[in-house]
Amino acid sequence: MRLYQLDAFADRLFAGNPAAVCPLEHWLPDETMQRVAAENNLAETAFYVKTDQPNHYHIRWFTPTVEVDLCGHATLATAYVVYFLEDRPEVDEIQFDSRSGTLKVCRGEDGWLTLDFPVDVIQKPNVQPPALQNSFHERPSAILKGRSDYLLVFERQEQIEALDPDFRELSTVPARGIIVTAPGDPDSGIDFVSRFFGPQSGIDEDPVTGSAHTTLVPYWAEKLGKTELTARQLSKRGGFLRCKLHDDRVDITGQVQLYLRGEIILGD
Repeated sequence: MRLYQLDAFADRLFAGNPAAVCPLEHWLPDETMQRVAAENNLAETAFYVKTDQPNHYHIRWFTPTVEVDLCGHATLATAYVVYFLEDRPEVDEIQFDSRSGTLKVCRGEDGWLTLDFPVDVIQKPNVQPPALQNSFHERPSAILKGRSDYLLVFERQEQIEALDPDFRELSTVPARGIIVTAPGDPDSGIDFVSRFFGPQSGIDEDPVTGSAHTTLVPYWAEKLGKTELTARQLSKRGGFLRCKLHDDRVDITGQVQLYLRGEIILGD
């Protein structure tokens, strides 16, 4: 089985978010795909299968411990594999069918790729798990809830940079993960910054989380009064994203760097 490892939302190697991508002729048993993802030990391993329709694919995503409904950086990496390493279609748009519906990826200039994802629905939670407060030494100014993640809003970028969560405590929060965010430094040209913690999904901190921006972009678009935004995820590896809100969809644009290609030997 072919295997690619790529750095998504990165303009250079050893930055952004690593993802593994495995092209398949047909689906493997779920248990096998989960074991492959655990062996890869990356935040996400994406598997995809080509459909009978031109430039149309099925995609699934696995962390080392669970299958997830949506993953931005692994979708971006998969689109790179399709466009530049495998099928090499001469089209501007390809589509992936997923547990989160149909996802479109468009090819732009200089290798930039744009995800077209559905926006998240954000609301104030009826109940706030105590671990959301107890896991951080800083208190957020607001706590919101999307479909799968909590969103904690802080006042300053410096607070996001300094956060050092109690991951054991945080893992008890009933969610895929926790997004923390604040406005960007006014002198940086970045509209908002974020980090993503997901001990519930098998990774304490995700380097760059494309899917989290389906939550972040509608929030900051309303707060800042603009629909085109620049974002930076402040993990150690770091990542840069261009985002655009239009109706109930959000465009998330980034670059991908190929790190490794090889084969997985599953046996005779």
